[in-house]
Order: sequence, then C-alpha cells, then structure tokens
Amino acid sequence: MPMFLLFIFTDHSDQIGQLKIFLVTCPLILNQDKENNFIGLFMFLVNSFDMSDHENTIENEDTESLEPNDCVESSSISDNYLKKSDILAALQIDSFDNLPVAVKNRINALKNLQLQVTNLEAKFYEEVHLLECKYNKMYYPIHEKRHNIITGLYEPIEAECDWKLDSEVEKISKELKDKVEVEDVSEKKIDEQTPDSTTIVGIPLFWLKAFKNVPTIAEMIQPCDEPILSYLIDVKSILLEADPMGFVLEFHFAPNEYFSNSVLTKEYEMKCIPDPCDPFSFVGPEIVKCKGCKIDWKKGKNVTIKQVKKKQKHKNRSAVTRTVIKTVSNDSFFHFFNPPEVPDDSESESYEETQSLLTSDFEIGHYIRERVVPNAVLFFTDETDKRHNELTKKKAERCSSGSLQNSKTALAGVNSNVPECKQQ
Repeated sequence: MPMFLLFIFTDHSDQIGQLKIFLVTCPLILNQDKENNFIGLFMFLVNSFDMSDHENTIENEDTESLEPNDCVESSSISDNYLKKSDILAALQIDSFDNLPVAVKNRINALKNLQLQVTNLEAKFYEEVHLLECKYNKMYYPIHEKRHNIITGLYEPIEAECDWKLDSEVEKISKELKDKVEVEDVSEKKIDEQTPDSTTIVGIPLFWLKAFKNVPTIAEMIQPCDEPILSYLIDVKSILLEADPMGFVLEFHFAPNEYFSNSVLTKEYEMKCIPDPCDPFSFVGPEIVKCKGCKIDWKKGKNVTIKQVKKKQKHKNRSAVTRTVIKTVSNDSFFHFFNPPEVPDDSESESYEETQSLLTSDFEIGHYIRERVVPNAVLFFTDETDKRHNELTKKKAERCSSGSLQNSKTALAGVNSNVPECKQQ
C-alpha cells in the first residue's frame, strides 16, 4: 500500500517547489521498495535544502506558487534525486544489513566500545561484592550477640534495653502519655501475675515467627514443619569472595528429635562474567546454581515424604485386589535443602518446570541473605511491611514536590541540578 506525504510551506521558492514535486513521486518509489523508509528520505531532503537560497527567495513576496502542471514538467528533477546513492541509502536504513559498509563498520566500532563498558561493569560488580564481603565480616560479632540474646546465653543490661524512639513520638500529647503509662502499669501487673515469666529463656520461636512473617517463606512452611523450625536458633549468611563467587546460608538447630544435623546449609553460586555469546545481556551478578545438603532424618521423622495406601488389581486375576503402601513426596519447607537438578536436555518435558522451581529458589535464597538475616528482628515484630509502606509514601511525596520544583525552575529558565526521583 503506497504512502502519501503532504508538506505545506508558507513561502513559494523554486527549491520548495522541487521538494513538493519530489514528494509527489515518492509514493511510487516507496511502493517499489519498503514503505517505512520515508523518514530517512525526508531528513535527506531537509538537509539538502539550501537555506541561503531560501532566505534570498523569501524576500520576494510576489513570487507565484507552482501550478499543478509544474509538478508534471519538473518530474525529471525527482529522477535526478533518485539517482543519488545517498537517497537510496536513506531509503534502506530500517535494517542493519541494508546499511552502507562504511556505516556498518562505524556501528561495529561502537559495539566494541560498548563491550568495553560491559567489561568495566563486570569489574565494578566484582569490587562491590568484595566490599560486601568485607562488611559482612563486620556484622559477625553483632549477629553473634543477637544469637546469644535470642537463645538466652546473654541477658542485655538495662541500658541496652532502653530503645530510643524517634523525635516524632516525643511530640505526643499528654493524654496519650498518660494512656501509655496506664498500659505499661497494667502490663507489669499481668507480667507479675504470670508464674513462668521469669523462667522464659531468650526469645522463644524467634526465627519461626520471623520466617512466617515473610510471605514467600510462609507459603513453604507446613504444619508438620513448625515443630521442627521451633528448634531453629540462628540463620547466618556467609559470603564467598571468589572461585566461585556466591554465598552460603547456614541454618543452626538445637538438638531435636527429628534429625541429627546441627547445621543445614544451602550454597548459591554466582556468575559475574558477561556471556561471550550474548555479552550485552549482562546486568550484574546472577545466581547460576545452588546446592543443598543431606538431612539425616531420624527413623519415622522425615516430613518430606509420606506413605499412602493404594488398592491395586492383580495382573492375572482382575477381580482380586490388594493394598500396597507407597512412599510419595510430602509438601515441606525442608525440600528447600534438596533443590532439583537442571536436566542436560533443554527440550525435555521437565526442563521448564525445573527452571521455574530454581528461579523461585534463587529468589528466596537471595531474599533471606539480603533482607531476612540482616533485619531479623523487624521481621519478628512484623514491622518490615509498615516501614516499607512508610518509606514508599515518603519517596512519593519527595518525588511529587521535586517534580513541582523542577517544573517551576524550568519555567523560570533556570537549570536545576535536582536529580530525577524514581519510585521503587
């Protein structure tokens, strides 16, 4: 289907007339070639237009416009334009393969520069990871003290228990202060009446409750898992600097009746090298594989499997049935320590399903490392969602006021150095 273009000019110069003539014959060319190339053609004509001659001609306001017959008589001008290689190249710019060799070479040179940028980004992320490893080691003594308080190995002194609230809370009214004092007194009376209040050690069920306040992990925890996770006393994140780059999650358990392991581990291997076959797909370190550990279940305590009874017909005598007991997989959080292996054959039926499971596994492992381990107490108190919503609201308000300020400075003709505010 040919495409027709109409350009209207307020002046009437000969060159503009030539431009009109050329565009009248343009649909025939587009019909023969590709119809989406008219932009390149138009840009060439604009660049070819002699502005000096145009300025000289507009001084003569009595110049008459071209008549329709002039278009027919000047068709030879358009033929001359079509013979120029620059116009033909402009008509072919929609595909890299159709570009002139010289332009292709320049684009390839730009890609080589882009590859250098990608390799520098990889080096940047490697150094960031080493910096994370450095600071992660500084967290160890803090997390060890957290573990000691949770398990009751250390009782914090009064000064450590005095939590300083932010300045906004200090502005509450006197009535609210009195109400808080009344509630505190009533809580102390209830606490004094509880006979076992002094026998509570540490913070019971700390990690179980923290995990249940993480929606993705809560979906994994089954009723049969909760008694086992009540023995979970610590979760650690160990970063691996290189060979391979990655991290290990350690789940520490108190002695229990379910398995003999004191620590269950999950190791994640990361890659921070651009793919030689597709280097521009690189966006930073990515988890490429993970490895669990063997759980030494005690007899009859393995919650990842269950036995079901099924009736089965006899092969030779159809009327005779027998009951057989089969062991099948049971939904459990502890499948987390036995991730599936990726099939070698990418066309196998289970390949996509396995990839989906591993993707979900990688996301959960990364979230435990990045969010849960460093902020465990906030997940235990279920403050993370509230704080996230508050931060999101504050960012939105800053973005709104910042956009208004940018608009005002733009209207005033003043350059603003305020960075763009983006909601996350």
